Amino acid sequence: MPSRFPYNYVGEAAFFVSKRRSNNLNGRELDIVAQPVTRAVLTFDDALDIFIDDGKRKGLREFTLVYYRRECAYFRSYLARGEKSLIIHEIVRQDIDGYVEYMQSVTGLKNGTINAKLRAIRALFHFLYDNRYIGRNPMKKYSLLRERKGNIETFTVKQLQALLNAPDRRTFTGQRDYTFILLLLETGIRLNEAAGLLVEDVKLSEGLVFIRQTKNHFHRYVPIQAKMREQLKRYIQIRGTSECSHLFVTIDDTPMSRGALQKIIGQYGKKADIKGVRCSPHTLRHTFAKMAVMNGAGVFELQKILGHSTMEMVRTYVNLYSSDVYEKHKGFSPLNNL
Repeated sequence: MPSRFPYNYVGEAAFFVSKRRSNNLNGRELDIVAQPVTRAVLTFDDALDIFIDDGKRKGLREFTLVYYRRECAYFRSYLARGEKSLIIHEIVRQDIDGYVEYMQSVTGLKNGTINAKLRAIRALFHFLYDNRYIGRNPMKKYSLLRERKGNIETFTVKQLQALLNAPDRRTFTGQRDYTFILLLLETGIRLNEAAGLLVEDVKLSEGLVFIRQTKNHFHRYVPIQAKMREQLKRYIQIRGTSECSHLFVTIDDTPMSRGALQKIIGQYGKKADIKGVRCSPHTLRHTFAKMAVMNGAGVFELQKILGHSTMEMVRTYVNLYSSDVYEKHKGFSPLNNL
């Protein structure tokens, strides 16, 4: 009859040894307990799908979800090329370090671009760790690369005039594109915000535009002045009634996509032969901020109009473009007394 006790066998004799288990778990056992209980091994692809589905439930912008999926897919490709594990809990901090070194030395990306990619990967692993899909977070307290703050590109007045003269305003698309460019310059709104505008968001009598598709999910109103109001009035009249509720539409009465609107500035910049500056909607946003600061806008007004959740970027604009220091320097310049 087999015994329930373990035994040691020496020669012809068997010695039965009874040993009572300690009720307290040791360090290795506690580490095992701390690991999340999963039904199956989670692959990188499955983990990314779970993360994106959660983002959809939370109502994240489609642009944000595309960004997360794209950047995490780039990281997955790096792991696959290096024959590294694609089991999500087997990815370690050294894999992240290797990816950063690859982006720096092989692809030659700037620190700001690398940080944008790291933020997406960080969001993925933070979500997985917080929801107990993984027991260790390789991105925990992972430091982003230091970025050197350079000059922010903006259009000159001459370049702006050339850009605004480029659309053929005898056509519907020309009037639409002219209105779009003018609106970005007047308000400094983001490309995604402009793409989400509806006709009903334009409050001509109040001199306001309602911004609903915001980056931080906080809706806001931005003011518009007489010239912008008149142009919007003209464009809306030309646009006419349509089943489409979006402000900016194609000649087929479908909404202008974010990508189509983004191309407009580059196309007209090329037509106007603008050089030395990137022709993009975001450059118009920077130009608005620069001209607003130079004309006396305060940090709080600028933050509210631009829709920044923090003051960091607003302070950057003020530090770069405020004319106060220049004017005061006229009075205290040491060279005045020489």
